[in-house]
Amino acid sequence: MSHRSKQFEAISAHATQGIRQLLSIPEGFHLFFTGSATEIWERSVQNLVENNSFHFVNGAFSKRYFEIAEQLHKKASKKESPLGHGFADYQIPVGTELIALTHNETSTGVSLPMEFIHGFRDQFPEALIVVDAVSSLPYPSFDFTKIDSLFFSVQKGFGLPAGLGVWIVNDKCIARAESLMSKGLNIGTYHNLPTLYANAKKNQTPETPNVLGIYLLAKVVEDFHLRGIQTMRRETEYKAAILYNLLDSHPLISSFVTDKASRSQTVIVADCGAHVETITKALLEKGMSPGDGYGELKKTQLRFANFPTHSKEQFELLVDTLATIR
Repeated sequence: MSHRSKQFEAISAHATQGIRQLLSIPEGFHLFFTGSATEIWERSVQNLVENNSFHFVNGAFSKRYFEIAEQLHKKASKKESPLGHGFADYQIPVGTELIALTHNETSTGVSLPMEFIHGFRDQFPEALIVVDAVSSLPYPSFDFTKIDSLFFSVQKGFGLPAGLGVWIVNDKCIARAESLMSKGLNIGTYHNLPTLYANAKKNQTPETPNVLGIYLLAKVVEDFHLRGIQTMRRETEYKAAILYNLLDSHPLISSFVTDKASRSQTVIVADCGAHVETITKALLEKGMSPGDGYGELKKTQLRFANFPTHSKEQFELLVDTLATIR
């Protein structure tokens, strides 16, 4: 199918409108399709930062966002917290153009409280506030008056094969990219914001995109609408609660994130010590495959995804199985 055809334009419009409705995205925000969320890390820095960005780092993925800014030769600074923790005190330099926040650190299961994310708008009205929500959407509900950009990819909460990123930006981001371009700065080529915006207004993309991925995303979002976003959020919280309750009372395993206000609802990380193999084997026998710990924690932790595709019954079986391990 040609990505310049009316058929593709209809698919693109259907996906875009479905996501807008699902996430309650207001007017003044625009939605673009990319190859991945990793690409959006790079494109956001290219398009929105002339000199200075500030990054909240508490795991492998938030750290990678910071490193990309450094690789693009920006004056990137960071507040780094120990693994498994959120942020208390911080000092953002004057003149910071972009504040990068990873809502849900996939490597550690730490989630930033919504009031923390929403608090930056009043403190730093000139900075662009960019939120990576790769492993939390569609669960969280963001106040779009408090952020400028939000992005995700489809292989986590939307349950699709990898290879598609979704980048949501407001008019302020478009204006910033146009300003940098007018100064002769390199903001990327086919996937810079002005080019993405010009094509999106026609329900097109600059390049031949992942047409099948966009089509399937629209269908998944249709299903989410039928289920109801509030119902899905309540189910997510129920599943997370029963697993965290088990971890808080289990004699051998425990939640890696001890601060309950910072515990992710969608990626739950368990400290398993020397019992990783035993637990993994028991779960595999029941048809469940836990995720390994990440990086240096690979051998002592397991990660449990809690996405819309995981039913309450599956989580109840997970909890029951873990409860038998002593």
